[in-house]
Amino acid sequence: MSKPSDNQSVLSALYPFTGHPTADKPADKDELERALLASVQAKASDSIFVKQAFFARHSETLLAAAKRIATTYAQQGKLLTAGNGGSSCDAAHLAVEFMHPVTTGRRALPAINLSQDTAMMTAVSNDVGTEHVLTRQLSALANAGDTLVVFSTSGNSANLIEASKKARAMALSVIAFTGQTGGELQRQQLTDVCITVPSDSIHRIQECHLACYHILWDLVHSLLADSRLSQEKK
Repeated sequence: MSKPSDNQSVLSALYPFTGHPTADKPADKDELERALLASVQAKASDSIFVKQAFFARHSETLLAAAKRIATTYAQQGKLLTAGNGGSSCDAAHLAVEFMHPVTTGRRALPAINLSQDTAMMTAVSNDVGTEHVLTRQLSALANAGDTLVVFSTSGNSANLIEASKKARAMALSVIAFTGQTGGELQRQQLTDVCITVPSDSIHRIQECHLACYHILWDLVHSLLADSRLSQEKK
């Protein structure tokens, strides 16, 4: 167990204005509140900066991912998503966006979140290891031409690396949402499209991922609508 002084050191590094008051420096609640409000503004500004920097350089990457998914749906395929921890929530969010579109007139499209079945995941983890919790599901649920989307802020999650290898072997398209430099998913070239947010902050990476897949959802529907119009004109 970490010592209170260790915890205070970590907190002080993140929030230097929260140090313990002393006889020479009594607590000033107004000063603390001003500092906390400044921290809110600084984090909000950083979040905006990370997004702006990403989209300025990587919009074409996002469009490439949208084209992959649109092609899958145009060929009657489906989307499969996966992630760990907070990224599993992103996987669930992306899947429900396609299954239950919030915009009137856009059709529901098949999407399966592979991180949602706790019975399946704990069974495989217990019997053969956590790195196989997704590959077993891919073997049963995926078909050639489907698209797998994985979320990993580090790009180093073992189960997502194995899932990406399995998906490529099964002729699926693989799209990864990552951070920093893309990790092993990028280094081993395990994806067709790697959407990498170049930040060291997990929070900023995930906030950018959220903006990305909301835009991605819209792009896919726009591409599918354009495809249907093109077919009607022939």
